[in-house]
Amino acid sequence: MRVRRAGTGTAVLCGVLLAVSCGPEQHADSGDATSGAPVRANSAPALLPVPRGDGSEVADDFNGDGHRDLVLNDLVKAESHTDDPGIGIVYGSARGLRAGARQLVSAKKQGVATKGQLPAVFDAEAGCDLDKDGFTDLVVSTDPPFDGQGQPPVPLQILFGSPSGLTGKAVKLAVPAKARAGNDWADQPVCGDFDGNGTEDLVLHASGGQLTYLQGPFTRKGAPRKAGAPVRSPGQVPVGPAADVNLDGYDDLVVRTAEGTATSAVVLGGPTGPTRTGATLPTGVDVALGRFGKGRAWDAAVGAMGGTALRYDLPTAVRGTLASPGSMLDAADFDGDGLSELVSSGSRVKVFRGGTKGLSAAAMVTVEPDAVGTTRVVGIGDFDGDGRADLALRTYRGETKDSVTVYSGAKKGLVAAEPTVTFSTAAFLGS
Repeated sequence: MRVRRAGTGTAVLCGVLLAVSCGPEQHADSGDATSGAPVRANSAPALLPVPRGDGSEVADDFNGDGHRDLVLNDLVKAESHTDDPGIGIVYGSARGLRAGARQLVSAKKQGVATKGQLPAVFDAEAGCDLDKDGFTDLVVSTDPPFDGQGQPPVPLQILFGSPSGLTGKAVKLAVPAKARAGNDWADQPVCGDFDGNGTEDLVLHASGGQLTYLQGPFTRKGAPRKAGAPVRSPGQVPVGPAADVNLDGYDDLVVRTAEGTATSAVVLGGPTGPTRTGATLPTGVDVALGRFGKGRAWDAAVGAMGGTALRYDLPTAVRGTLASPGSMLDAADFDGDGLSELVSSGSRVKVFRGGTKGLSAAAMVTVEPDAVGTTRVVGIGDFDGDGRADLALRTYRGETKDSVTVYSGAKKGLVAAEPTVTFSTAAFLGS
């Protein structure tokens, strides 16, 4: 891969042939997918048991062992135009992600039928500990049968975490009729503790400028502790992940007026949930929340084809700009200094450093995996437990070839020059 650092005048180049001599040591179970060719079951990393955990407060820790796990919605297929194989989970360890400790979650094995029909769609939407047992649960979107008349069924199902990970059948999310509005699908789930009581809640799309708000904890049958009438909102498309942007003890979220290019606003949580409108954000394609460094509270980055608009110190929202298009945005602290970096992943994956004066393009890093194809961010989080976020990318060509590469966060340079883990999602075909 190539990591280019703006302002240096040079490029750090480590090609495939030099990976052994100039890159960090690869995990023994990482596999080789640098060419982009699919890794069939007989050449995939050896399948390892999922480590058993006792419960933790780590995000996306489905087996509760204290190490973050990676969720992969997009997996290669054995042949083009065949059914989606499901959701891939790569479990973490003290050394970070281990491609051998993996699990395939599918509608065929874990999905719940509606009117005798198993879902064809089974996509991961949000992860949080809904039943407060110390194991992250996964909210999955499905496609239950619907004749188009009246209010559609709830398409969301919950897979509960356990010491062995995501095992057992899913349950349907129970959304009381009084908590819904109109005849839209109850989807687009966002997790967060919006009422500040220490348990995870869910916010869903409703309609007509309203949101469905479900208060946790949830039962093992998928029912919320409490659900009232839909709450008014400056938009109807909730966007995660949630964060306590104004540091008042209540999680907040971004709500958009529509999908695609649209205006959005920060909706603030409180004792009664996400009911207060904070800063209104400019029109854009995507929004990321982070602590980019120019103020006491959190900030927002709004990506558009003409550049990225910045709103510092929410909810007061001091204006700023970043001269870089941003069609897809993420935020995380890669160097461990307590401030967030901004990841922009349109035609290229770029990482902009956060600082006391805000985001800067002067120390921008471009990450380009060796594999040929289209590259997308599939996960950001501290997978190796060193206090710095790591970057997981997927590069794919068509439906049958891909490579997932994970780059560790670095104190200098933001991300490591070489991936610490490399594998193809074709490994899940034999799981």
